[in-house]
Amino acid sequence: MKIETLETDRTISHRLQPEDRTVLQKIWSDRNVAKTLSADGQPFPEATIQQKLQRMLNHWETYQFGVWIFREKPIDRSIGYCGLKHSLVDGVEEIELLYAVVSERWGNGFATEMGTAVLNVGFETLHLSEIVCFTLTTNRASQRVMEKLGFHHDRAFLHVGLPHILYRHDRTTYRNC
Repeated sequence: MKIETLETDRTISHRLQPEDRTVLQKIWSDRNVAKTLSADGQPFPEATIQQKLQRMLNHWETYQFGVWIFREKPIDRSIGYCGLKHSLVDGVEEIELLYAVVSERWGNGFATEMGTAVLNVGFETLHLSEIVCFTLTTNRASQRVMEKLGFHHDRAFLHVGLPHILYRHDRTTYRNC
């Protein structure tokens, strides 16, 4: 079952589409966002943006879930993305919650709001038993988002050669929040 749209109090979203390339380009070209997402801290080159978009689209086709593009209501402005994807973490297959918000909307609770909606899909609709999330050890803002979402610190690990913190959340804990 594909879930095409999600809605929160302040946002509405749609399943990632090829025409969302411009939204992803805006996010991934933002120097502030790049410091938190790219291995070298630099905005992603055009070719990388296209490759990442294609992988995200393929994920939807393969697994029937993936990334949603979120827009702020009522002004209908794209503010970021959030979703679930299969990911290798230290060689182990995991389901990862991923998100990014345009930097001009940081600090307004959108990452937490988007994450809450997507976790609900993961645990209540897809019946996943566990979801992971990770970020750079220096990204305290994202760590706070993960903690607000109910994730607990699991361990430190290296991802793309950089120190990250891995967080975990399970369906039982989610239902008790």
